[in-house]
Amino acid sequence: MTDDVSAPEPAHSAPVLDQHLCFTLYAASRAITGAYRPLLDPLGLTYPQYLVMVALGEHGTVSVKELVAVLRLDYGTVTPLIKRLEANGLLKRERRADDERVVQVALTPEGLALHQHLSSVPPAIGEAVGLAPDEIATLQELVRRLTVNVNRHNNAVAAQRTT
Repeated sequence: MTDDVSAPEPAHSAPVLDQHLCFTLYAASRAITGAYRPLLDPLGLTYPQYLVMVALGEHGTVSVKELVAVLRLDYGTVTPLIKRLEANGLLKRERRADDERVVQVALTPEGLALHQHLSSVPPAIGEAVGLAPDEIATLQELVRRLTVNVNRHNNAVAAQRTT
């Protein structure tokens, strides 16, 4: 007769870490963000600052409110990024003349020059990702759809709490 001292199997075992979608997305996000570091460090940019630079290069002069919406971040995150980029001479902030409550941001000539160097970043990241262009497009579409679905769900849950 042998003594089996193993723990009993739970009726419903919790999923292991690698089975959590949130963990898979988190790990992928960290890996991709890490791939940006050696590309951005020589340019003096962090990944969040890079996103601000790309957004301003795409949209031109925008209000801080619009930038917050484009980046899908909050003011508490975007404001320090703007201040740091402004201190580095890459963007400027100005109050709108017709409505001083609105602060607009735009790339400076130095910021525009740096923005031109950023065009080498996406191909390098594409190489690091190791997926074909059609696979990247499919992945982006799925993740965008996931984001919309989760936001819709979260908004519905929040609405139920207030009723």
